[in-house]
Amino acid sequence: MAEPILSTRDVVVDYAGFHALDGVSLDVREGTVHAIIGPNGAGKTTFFNALSGFARATQGSIRFTGIEIGGLDPAAIARMGMVRSFQISSIFPHLTVLDNVKIALQARTSLSRRLVASPKTTAVLDDPARAALAGVGLVDELDGPAANLPYGKKRSLELAIALSQDPRVLLLDEPTAGMGIEDIDRTVELIKAIAPGRTIVLVEHNLRVVADLCDRVTVMQRGKVLVEGSYDEVRSDERVVNAYLGGGHA
Repeated sequence: MAEPILSTRDVVVDYAGFHALDGVSLDVREGTVHAIIGPNGAGKTTFFNALSGFARATQGSIRFTGIEIGGLDPAAIARMGMVRSFQISSIFPHLTVLDNVKIALQARTSLSRRLVASPKTTAVLDDPARAALAGVGLVDELDGPAANLPYGKKRSLELAIALSQDPRVLLLDEPTAGMGIEDIDRTVELIKAIAPGRTIVLVEHNLRVVADLCDRVTVMQRGKVLVEGSYDEVRSDERVVNAYLGGGHA
């Protein structure tokens, strides 16, 4: 079997002596959608932070495409092809939808060294930015302020920003958090549409979303991997039932 595109071994993250992650090991296969689930406080977001360089692993190994990335900063990891979204909206609300994506694209070019780049200079980024927005269904909103987008479409804009980086691995942190049913369904269909040819790892509380999207599920509890398998395998595991129904919240 081919080497996983993303692999961790015995990853520990300490905060003032507290093990937020306590020896986490898992493999993510290329071309799959892999969910990380678990009760609040299980360590899911800390794990994402460690993968993406926003938290430093105290111990253990994190390998992406076979290369050790533990200790690299977030920008270096993103340049290697692993890009993440966040639970909290991280767009520029007073810029246009199009300009939000162009800024992300600009960061990958020599224009990133300029404090201010003229619209004429950045016009070369218009077409790829429009393509990224078309991929998430935002072509009709590209000239309006990002602040005017409804919440679900703001999350779609964040996804377009991430996709504009052409990632090999896309880390989605709670992509449906705070959404109503209509926006959840729209986001699920959007993730299905962008999944072919990509590897997606997502943290998600909505188990219906997990069941609909994911090839593999890792359940975490108290900073450790509790169980891993298909959705049907993990949902019938007594340890998972106990974790979600009160048998040991982190």
